[in-house]
Parts: sequence; structure tokens; C-alpha cells
Amino acid sequence: MSDRDDFLAWVKTALYEAELALHNGNAAPRRALWSRNEPVSVLGAWRNANGQQGLDQLFATLGTSFSDCTSYAFELQAYDVVGDMAYTAGLEHTSVSVDGQPRTYTLRATQVYRRENSEWRVAHRHGDTVTE
Repeated sequence: MSDRDDFLAWVKTALYEAELALHNGNAAPRRALWSRNEPVSVLGAWRNANGQQGLDQLFATLGTSFSDCTSYAFELQAYDVVGDMAYTAGLEHTSVSVDGQPRTYTLRATQVYRRENSEWRVAHRHGDTVTE
């Protein structure tokens, strides 16, 4: 398999499963896929963070906010791998409870990844709400 094929397989399995777990209230799998090397950052649809402590706080907050995910799909629109860097851009379609209130929304999400010790790690995320 090529680097692109390996990366895409990781996106469709480990990354997808971590996002699904987050939307069911478990932030640990998402945090495990994020880099422990600086810089790391999130420009989120609801909250922003940078640095390791900021990510820890953000993901803990999201984990306590989300529950009862009934649907999560990542519609990949573009991706590439160049050496030890990669990116994805796509739409995240989610139906979940946020602070106990059912919500359905779509986010545009772009992420940047670094290969660290032969493993892909997320280094940056930008997400914003799609509005009609």
C-alpha cells in the first residue's frame, strides 16, 4: 500500500472511531490521536485551544458536553500526504446531544497531521458550522 492508502485507511478507522467516541462522551480516543509535540491547535466551531494544556481542557469539555450520538459521518472531500505531513478536508455530519439537547449539524473540518514515530497524529483542526 502507498502512504496515501495507509493514511486513508487510518482516517477511515482509527480517526473515525475516535471522533465517534468523542460524540458519545469519551474524549480519550481523540486525545490519544493528537500530537504531544508543539505546536498543536484547534480553531473550533464552538471553542478554540492551543498547546497541550489547552487541548486537554477542550477535549475534556467536549467529552462532557456530547452524548447519545445517533449518527456521525465524515464526508472526505480532499486529502493528501507529502512525506511526514498530511491533511484532510471534508464535512462532518453529526446528530448528537449537546449538553442534553438533541442537535443535528454539519461542520466543515480541515485537519493537519504529522507522522511521529511511524504513527499519524493530529496537529491542527479547523472546524466551522455550515450555514445555509
